Amino acid sequence: MRIKPRQQLLELWRAVFTYRSADPWLGGGRDASNSINDAEQLLCLLYPATEITAFALHQPDNVAPDVHRALEPWGDSTVVGGLLVGLLEEYLRRYSEPDGEPIFSAGSYFRAADGQPTDAQLALDVVDSYSMSLSLCIAALRFLRGLEGSLAGELRQSDRDVFERIAPLRAKTSARLTAAMTGLVRSFVIHTPTPGEPAHREILRMVSQNRTPAETLPRLTRELERLRVRASNEVRFGQLSGVDVADDRRLFECGWGWGVVETAAEVDIVPTRVGRMPGHAAPRPYLYFTAVALDGISDLASQRIQELELLNDEQRALGDALQLRFELARTYWSTVARFGGGRWPLEDIPWRTSDGQESDYYSLVVTAILIQDLVHRDSTDDLARTVAVFDQLARRGRITSRVTTADPAVALHHPGVLMELAGSDIGGGSVLHWYVSDYATMLLKRCLQASRLRTDVRTRDQLMSLAEAAMEHLATRMKGNGAAAGLWDEPDPAATGAGVSWFITERMMECLVVAHNTFETDPLAPVTMVNRAVDLLSEAEHLLNREELRIEGYQLSPSEREVGRIRQKLDRARDILVEQPATAHSLAAEALVALDDLAYARREATR
Repeated sequence: MRIKPRQQLLELWRAVFTYRSADPWLGGGRDASNSINDAEQLLCLLYPATEITAFALHQPDNVAPDVHRALEPWGDSTVVGGLLVGLLEEYLRRYSEPDGEPIFSAGSYFRAADGQPTDAQLALDVVDSYSMSLSLCIAALRFLRGLEGSLAGELRQSDRDVFERIAPLRAKTSARLTAAMTGLVRSFVIHTPTPGEPAHREILRMVSQNRTPAETLPRLTRELERLRVRASNEVRFGQLSGVDVADDRRLFECGWGWGVVETAAEVDIVPTRVGRMPGHAAPRPYLYFTAVALDGISDLASQRIQELELLNDEQRALGDALQLRFELARTYWSTVARFGGGRWPLEDIPWRTSDGQESDYYSLVVTAILIQDLVHRDSTDDLARTVAVFDQLARRGRITSRVTTADPAVALHHPGVLMELAGSDIGGGSVLHWYVSDYATMLLKRCLQASRLRTDVRTRDQLMSLAEAAMEHLATRMKGNGAAAGLWDEPDPAATGAGVSWFITERMMECLVVAHNTFETDPLAPVTMVNRAVDLLSEAEHLLNREELRIEGYQLSPSEREVGRIRQKLDRARDILVEQPATAHSLAAEALVALDDLAYARREATR
């Protein structure tokens, strides 16, 4: 299936607007409303509107015709800004305490092993909400900044009402952003199991591959030494108690727990409940929540945020702390995934976590973090080998292979991989469960991101082929009829009326935005193609120079006009030689054909 991000994003917008024109906004979906899925709904609108210039909604007079048509279920494009301001106000009202403290509970996304979660459990903060709120608040602040600028000056009364609501809304959005960043700082964990613990044995077993544990430990210690020193010396802000990362006799792993970890220190530079409240999450990283946190921090660290100066002093301090943790976690998992000189641990599918759980999904998450690291460093080191892992995971996940009878791989997509949230058994409840079903969207997103790298044509083609296969798989899960037509998720084609999964719909939106940004980059420019184009240009330039010697003196002769057209082709080929060598090659080839036509015509005329 071809990926056409502009058209598919507009279809997604139209589907969202049509669905919500009949039902209340922020009304949940398959799951009842919570701070995560309501943020996911808003991000389906705000993220494209702030990441893609053509989709910007803060200047209604400049909205493109096709974007305007997508907004038709919502009314005139001139009212969209005010409607989005209202939705953001409603979201912040709904997910704030009476005293204004932000709420980051997961609510209906929690599952209990033996019945319903307790009220205390439903109110637990979760990293998914912190990360989603971070992305939402950044998008909202960018949108509000643009809308405020476009409304300044002479205002109609309706515009004046919207304009006056922006400043207080921006302040509340910024406060939620601060709290979300604080929660992410306090949810980061460096896990250092002691030798002999099951977690220590599991980590060693996963990375050992063809070596004995006695050989593996000192070598892994050496490879992680710089990371260990940096973690020991620089992770001070909200530092965990009881962590001895400097002890090189211990293995360690780092990332994000499912919420604020029970050993987290207070963060007292900001007056928010999240900075002081006790944590409940077991102090060990979860791969899913680590990937979610890394995605949120990537939005925070984008160049556009720095240029707009959206962050205050406290947020910049929190941002620096998160950037450090981002680099530590990304580098750790990228290093461990490729550890050793033979077969990578990543290639030993399925990945086994330190708590003894194993799944193809965990292999996919580690691969996704590795890709994120390569993209962040603009490196193609081991990319072809990583793409081979993607290919295997696509087959095992039944994205590029057929589903068999009673196929266990189906559960990767629905209901998803089950995780136990250790430490969540509070208020008399049992340990909570969390399902993640983003296998296909994660594969799609990372393949598209990796396609930005300046790799070889064959690897790029493999990545795009996998991305198109994932898109085909996801197209079968789109709702085909009813009010929710065009949204996701319908894992069982025979089932209807199950409600919209904003979890999957929002991730599909992210994939399409990534595809849009990927397609905007320059195409590959292999050195071999550049060299071939240079050879053709060299010959064409020489023949053209010789042809110009034969042009008769009077102006605008047919031969002079043709030589002028050939010169334009060659000038254009020179301009794009490095960025588009294949196009330059074609232009040079066309020029050579035209020059040969001139030479042939001259020979015929003199016979």
